[in-house]
Amino acid sequence: MYQQVIKKIGLGITLSLAFTSVWANTLNETQLKEINGLKNAALNSTLAYEIDESLTTEVGARMIGSKGDKLAIKWAQAKMKSLGFDKVWTEDVTYITWERGMAEARILAPYPQKMVVLALGGSVGTGEQGIKALVVHFESLNDLQNAKAGSLDGKIAFISKRMTREIDGSGYGPAVGGRGAGAVVAAEKGAIGFILRSIGSDNNRVGHTGMMRYKEGVKKIPAAALSNPDADLLVNQFKRGKPVEVYLKLTSQRKDDVAVTSANVIGEITGSENPEEFVVLGAHLDSWDVGTGALDDGIGVSVTMAAASLIAKLPQRPKRSIRVILFAGEEVGLVGANQYMEKNSKNLDKHVIGVEWDFANGRIYDMRPGVGPQSLNNIRDLAKLIAPMGVSLNPQNNGRGSSDIRPLVSAGMPAMNFSANGLDYFDYHHTENDTLDKVDQEALPQITAVYAMFAYFAAQSGVDFRK
Repeated sequence: MYQQVIKKIGLGITLSLAFTSVWANTLNETQLKEINGLKNAALNSTLAYEIDESLTTEVGARMIGSKGDKLAIKWAQAKMKSLGFDKVWTEDVTYITWERGMAEARILAPYPQKMVVLALGGSVGTGEQGIKALVVHFESLNDLQNAKAGSLDGKIAFISKRMTREIDGSGYGPAVGGRGAGAVVAAEKGAIGFILRSIGSDNNRVGHTGMMRYKEGVKKIPAAALSNPDADLLVNQFKRGKPVEVYLKLTSQRKDDVAVTSANVIGEITGSENPEEFVVLGAHLDSWDVGTGALDDGIGVSVTMAAASLIAKLPQRPKRSIRVILFAGEEVGLVGANQYMEKNSKNLDKHVIGVEWDFANGRIYDMRPGVGPQSLNNIRDLAKLIAPMGVSLNPQNNGRGSSDIRPLVSAGMPAMNFSANGLDYFDYHHTENDTLDKVDQEALPQITAVYAMFAYFAAQSGVDFRK
């Protein structure tokens, strides 16, 4: 796997050397000097790390509807203003109330042992007495789906599928389906509870939370994630060929009829010629209530704000506006993103191109556009400028953005995907270990430089990326 990383980084460096002697045609000589000056300023700046340190120290965990969420909204507005944004405002976002409570689990038989468990986001509780039941082991969600109706009556379903570690995070998708749908499928088979191996690439004894879903007309059963070591422990007990009984207690509370109010926080660097058109830099402000959200999505919040702030310090604003959107409620299902779409439905055509950071903790090595065929030549010019930082241009033109900007992309906004080294990201994702010390400080300047150059290029060039 590490050889694959070296090959990909090496490819970026090879392309870099090929591009260094070629000047972009999309920007004039003055603009080229300005964008290269912007790159150098970003590469020599610690601003992104300083912003992340401020967020995680002064706010910390910020699950939608929590006190931390409200504090984060105030923090983000104040920080944007201090960084030189021309406009800062909020748009209200509403969601239901959910409280995590505490979680407890232990194996009762055949070999009693405690386990580390964490409630999945949105789960109902077990009641004060908890539940005791035999466990039925499934290696995947597909195996659970193929179980006979009624075969889990009065039992707890357990999925043991482990996600794989990949530089691009591609091991997440094949495993995360069990987290989202497992409780519903288990309940349809008669189960009274659902547990699964945490969706993470680590071997730490911490649980990985994350959103799960219920289905109308299907009984809501408690759902929790086991730490990877405890999932191994449970699998090993099954190997002994004896019935396995588990005790599970969650005091989670779900209040679908009690609304909470959050907000998307939006800041703009106003364009000098076409301020009504804007380049989108996205991230999500919320985090789960465990850890301090330094990676997910403290890096995204910090890089997008830092990139825009560096552009604001230029002698003249670029032609188009640059809009940084810190979305609310990403962790619970793109709530802020979908409500942003509703509130901005009349000006979606003014979103000229967008990018979002919501994955990885290392340097960017690849850029993959999602633009019209005519504007690909302009993207190649941008690639020439970014290549010396070890970023290769992906031959595919199917970038869809990530997370919160995907609804905008589905509505027609062009997008850019910047792929970065995410080998360790899912070690900490959605856990108590998502803290500032895990952030790769050496990677942040390069990430900020790439985002700043992209934003400046898209805003200054005037290119119609839909063509």
